[in-house]
Amino acid sequence: MIFSRILGTGGYLPERVVTNAELEESVATSDQWIWERTGIRKRHLVSGEETTSVMAERAARSAIEAAGIDANDIDLIVLATTTPDRIYPAAACRVQARLGIKDCPAFDVQAVCTGFIYGLSIADQFIRTKSATCALVIGADANSKILDWSDRRTCVLFGDGGGAVVLGASEKPGILSSHLHADGRYEQLLYVEGGVFHGYDQPASVKMQGGEVFKVAVRTLSRIVDETLAANNLEKKDLDWLIPHQANIRIISATAKKLGLPMDQVIVTVEDHGNTSAASVPLALDVAVRDGRIKRDQIVLLEAFGGGFTWGSALIQY
Repeated sequence: MIFSRILGTGGYLPERVVTNAELEESVATSDQWIWERTGIRKRHLVSGEETTSVMAERAARSAIEAAGIDANDIDLIVLATTTPDRIYPAAACRVQARLGIKDCPAFDVQAVCTGFIYGLSIADQFIRTKSATCALVIGADANSKILDWSDRRTCVLFGDGGGAVVLGASEKPGILSSHLHADGRYEQLLYVEGGVFHGYDQPASVKMQGGEVFKVAVRTLSRIVDETLAANNLEKKDLDWLIPHQANIRIISATAKKLGLPMDQVIVTVEDHGNTSAASVPLALDVAVRDGRIKRDQIVLLEAFGGGFTWGSALIQY
């Protein structure tokens, strides 16, 4: 049987850093208010010529180097993003060109913060069915481009960045299972106004009912934890690590409590990155792999929740 296994991870964060203290100068907020409600201290924002495809390419190069492969070994590119450089072509195609890779499928996936989990699941199926042998899966978002910087309920939450993994065909299990969900009835709780059918006469900006989003997120993530463990005949004690979507420390803590995991078994980057949307899970994975916390053959649960609503998980044996 053929499985897909993570060969290498990579990440990229823009150099520009904006702290809570800096936001105090332009928004009616404070470092204490942001920290106590979100667990965020700072975030990275694109500047100059940086775009989503630039961040994605840099994260991809890091993952390719870690995997010890040549870029032309890649025969599939899946890029999860809500903020492509243009309506089309797909940001994945722009990354493909920047990497010098020719003639392989390359496409974007739009599932907001759950995008990387969706992309990982798609690439896993390509490899399991022998439609690909080496896949590049990326999550990248430039959230700063779709924020109302006068709205303290949203602008303090997000950051920009990119994360990536290289998946290779293997006889040894790597991606053990993935579980994807969506419920479009919740659209009005979290969305971006503006677009092709709603006009471009004003900048697109995130609209969110934070309290309601929090309630649904905690409830759905708790369910998907149980679903994932049951599908693999595992118990909570069998998990080595939890890598949750880095949206809010309160949601992260609630999910860890549901699992009965101490916080020192949870990878947390929200303090330094903010919510990087589709990039948050692969970025956190890369951080923990590179600092040596996550080791080969450990069992890691990835999970995320985003606008749509979408939510999903992937259980991996790293």
